[in-house]
Amino acid sequence: MADATIGSQLSVLIDRMLKQCEVGAAGLSVEQLCDSAGGKTNSIGFDLWHVARTVDNIIHFVFEREKPVWLVMNLPEEWNLPKNDQGTGMDISTAHALKFPEAAEMTRYSEAVRAAVVPKIEGMSDEYLTEIVKIVPFGEISRMQAIMQVLVSHGNGHMGRVDHARNLLGVEGLGF
Repeated sequence: MADATIGSQLSVLIDRMLKQCEVGAAGLSVEQLCDSAGGKTNSIGFDLWHVARTVDNIIHFVFEREKPVWLVMNLPEEWNLPKNDQGTGMDISTAHALKFPEAAEMTRYSEAVRAAVVPKIEGMSDEYLTEIVKIVPFGEISRMQAIMQVLVSHGNGHMGRVDHARNLLGVEGLGF
């Protein structure tokens, strides 16, 4: 990719991470997706939901004030989960108590987010990516920094947790 743009490179990273969300849910029961080790840690479902919701919210709502896929698909009502909250700063006991749907539903959402955001990011110009936006709790940062720090770095930290939790459950990890 000799003529690769920053947007195209960032889109590859987001695409890979959201594909890992699909792998992270694969083969797990609802009980496994919702297991918080007795309230000691976030569940796999929480981490997968949080990653996809954060990508969806930042790219659609924060960057463009567009309706996130989460709302377009009517998932807050369908899944009985928060309409606006994506887990950032959520009370820990609330986060641990969230119940997530079966793996196929989790995957349906992450696939829809991936299909919606990857082309958007790929088409982002350098000028657009350097514009400043407000990202709570990070403050005013460039869109590029938001994608790299909030989505890629932070999101992949959650994916490492998913990999570890899958291994603790005795199922294959993500194969990083």
